Amino acid sequence: MPEREIYLLSPRALSPETIAVAFAKTSRAPESFREIAAELSDEQSAQFHEKWVVGYGHASVAEHAVLHLAFENVSRLAIETIESNRLASYTEKSTRYQKWGLDDFTIPTELDGQSLRDEYIRAVRLLFSTYAESLDPVKNLILGKTPRRENESDEAYDRRIRSQYVDRCRFILPAAANANVGMTANARVIEMAIRKMLSHPLAEVREIGERVKEVSKAETPTLVKYADVNPYQLETRLALEAWEVEAESQNAEWCTLIDYDQTGEAKILAAAVYRFGEMPYVEALAHVQKMSAGEQAQLAETLLGKLDKYDVPLRELEYATYTFDLVMDQGAYAEFKRHRMMSQTPQNLTTRLGYSLPRLVVESGFGPQYEAAMEAAAETYEKLHAFNPAVAQYIVPNGFNRRVLAQFNLREAFAFCQLRSAANAHFSIRRVAQKIYEEISNVHPLLSKYMKLHAETWEAVEEAHFTKV
Repeated sequence: MPEREIYLLSPRALSPETIAVAFAKTSRAPESFREIAAELSDEQSAQFHEKWVVGYGHASVAEHAVLHLAFENVSRLAIETIESNRLASYTEKSTRYQKWGLDDFTIPTELDGQSLRDEYIRAVRLLFSTYAESLDPVKNLILGKTPRRENESDEAYDRRIRSQYVDRCRFILPAAANANVGMTANARVIEMAIRKMLSHPLAEVREIGERVKEVSKAETPTLVKYADVNPYQLETRLALEAWEVEAESQNAEWCTLIDYDQTGEAKILAAAVYRFGEMPYVEALAHVQKMSAGEQAQLAETLLGKLDKYDVPLRELEYATYTFDLVMDQGAYAEFKRHRMMSQTPQNLTTRLGYSLPRLVVESGFGPQYEAAMEAAAETYEKLHAFNPAVAQYIVPNGFNRRVLAQFNLREAFAFCQLRSAANAHFSIRRVAQKIYEEISNVHPLLSKYMKLHAETWEAVEEAHFTKV
């Protein structure tokens, strides 16, 4: 019997395109991966990709070529597009643990030569100076509420309290604030990301797309060289933007479960029985639907009762879905968007849905300065919006609310609600997680009760951390 082998094709020894070809050739070549790779040159790999990936459309081969991209000093607005690719991994500079300097922001090139440019810069500088001025008052309040632990070092103490006051002050930072983000993705995803960026309405994002294409070609010269503007994305966006539908009210509920599968729990239980049985699915579903409530509860306990804190439920939980219309502050959305196993449709950033006011900012005595900066941002937003709605997004601070449509299954609900309700999660996203859990538990109590959430309610989060949301 041949001996089992598991090993790495090292990117230190082989180019990403060569690794991709070595894996692709195994479908028709009997040799080992090592033997296939040893016979390949970069030129031969490029020829292979030109023929099979580009010529015949076998794009899955490109998924074996993995790149690590470092983005530095790009706006958080641009980062939304960078991070909108589902099949990639990201790590971003955190507004919870780091502080921003007064000049750490982007000036959109669309404003070059425009009279609004100076007004935009003044408004952004006001937000950044207000942010800087808010740090000490809120920090001093935290110091009074959080005594140093015995034998706790200065560094450890500062690290422990920093997130608490930076957490509140970050509400003032606008989408123009620069950040760094690392992205790991395969060449197929990167090609799609480049097309998306080159077709974007913001010049900054298009410039980033050009640079991503340039640096990626150094490692995967064949797999990304044809990435270009996508007419479908560009033309469809422009056409849909012309369909203006006026909102009758901005005062709708902030978390609305607008659609769900009423038989979702039965479908999940039937799928679990189906997986380990031999019957057709319709018979499994009929069997579950004939069960008594007690029998269904026993089956649910069998499916989920042994879940530990870090366990992932079986995939059968994906057979029930939920659609939510949500309004949350932009800081919360920055964390919400990381859950890419959802379908998310965010609206553009705006100041028209109001803003949140953290309780500790008010208690520190900094509330009037905070609100003045927010109102100034809203005033500048309207002027920028009249000029260019996409550019107007840069001025919107994290504290302003944003609307997003989200659809996800129960398995992802477990992941989101448990992670984002944890005690160390930011209070803005805890509020969202607890409310989503409440809505799901109202319609699917049998299975949702196995979620392990931090013991608080969304109302308690609001009361403890906000004076206005």
